[in-house]
Amino acid sequence: MALIVQKYGGTSVGNTDRIKNVATRVAKYHKEGDQVVVVVSAMSGVTDNLIKLAKEIMPLPTEREMDMLLATGEQTTIALTAMALHSIGVEASSLTGAQAGITTDGVHTKAKIQNITPKQVHAALDSGKVVIVAGFQGQTQEGQITTLGRGGSDLTAIALAAALGADLCQIYTDVDGVYTADPRIVPSARKLKEISYDEMLELASLGAKVMQSRSVEFAKKFGVVFEVRSSLNDNPGTIVKEETASMEDVVIRGVSLDKNQAKVTIVGVPDKPGVAARVFNALADGAINVDMIVQNVSSNAGAPATDISFTVDKPDLLKASRVIEGLKQEIGYRQSAADEKIGKLSIVGVGMRSHSGVAAKMFETLANEGVNIDMISTSEIKISVVIDLAKGEQAMRAVHKAFLG
Repeated sequence: MALIVQKYGGTSVGNTDRIKNVATRVAKYHKEGDQVVVVVSAMSGVTDNLIKLAKEIMPLPTEREMDMLLATGEQTTIALTAMALHSIGVEASSLTGAQAGITTDGVHTKAKIQNITPKQVHAALDSGKVVIVAGFQGQTQEGQITTLGRGGSDLTAIALAAALGADLCQIYTDVDGVYTADPRIVPSARKLKEISYDEMLELASLGAKVMQSRSVEFAKKFGVVFEVRSSLNDNPGTIVKEETASMEDVVIRGVSLDKNQAKVTIVGVPDKPGVAARVFNALADGAINVDMIVQNVSSNAGAPATDISFTVDKPDLLKASRVIEGLKQEIGYRQSAADEKIGKLSIVGVGMRSHSGVAAKMFETLANEGVNIDMISTSEIKISVVIDLAKGEQAMRAVHKAFLG
């Protein structure tokens, strides 16, 4: 008998027929004697529709009320999934994140898990039931409902697998596993048999939609080996695990394109110590994550000045723009501008540590495609560039061909 945690994403539970398919799959494991904990997302499109409804009421709703609203999406799915199991004779119990013992900090819409005390989960498993847990949510010690950010159901599943000491963690989605690129954009993309935590973490944080980056980080920290596989077939998926020596033989593991980025540029910022710190402290206080940063020297009527550009997730652009506008009088910059028509193209691979010329090859490939580079960011195992979104998919296909054939 094994303890298995399975997570099903929004497309896997996108309608009642797919929920019934999930129930049938879960029932097979349960009937073999395994204890099964199922983590589900909201049905596909539900979260976006809830956000749309909220913004019809007001452009920037309070984050506490957004958490109250968005948490209902997963609660709908857990009840329907439990009903689907009941309908085929399997005992099941649905639990919200709070009922499953998931305690978070108080940062609404982007909460971090602080602790998991899964007493009700253990009790239901011990009574022979399948446990269905709402992903993406928890509650503070004061009892406030919180959500973990987009893709937070992945984090719920990984964290529960760690807390429960699960024998197996499976992340079910609408694709067969992790590919060298998005096969919808790059038809020649290939499925990977395995990938390291670090590579998966980079791909997840760079826009690959298979996994949420914080969940991969959590898995690495607690040594949770997991498999990404499809809920629509029985094909083996991709194993995500600790790096092995043989993984360095592959220079580039994957290519990603993040279309969810926006750029903010502050023009004519006084070039003196402490100004950049003031800007980014204000953004941090607003719980806005900044990714790439570039600072250029410019002139401001003879006085030393600089231009600062940075990228944020598109949903944070309005909030970031308001923070920057609020600093104008204090800092004295000339003007600010926002650009949503950008894409972040990245290549990732642990083999980059031991192979030279990777950046040169990427830049040459983009030049040959007539793609201009706006910003560049690198780490030990990745290179990212900001480019015109209109040329993003063309650039992605060209770079994939150059490195992965």
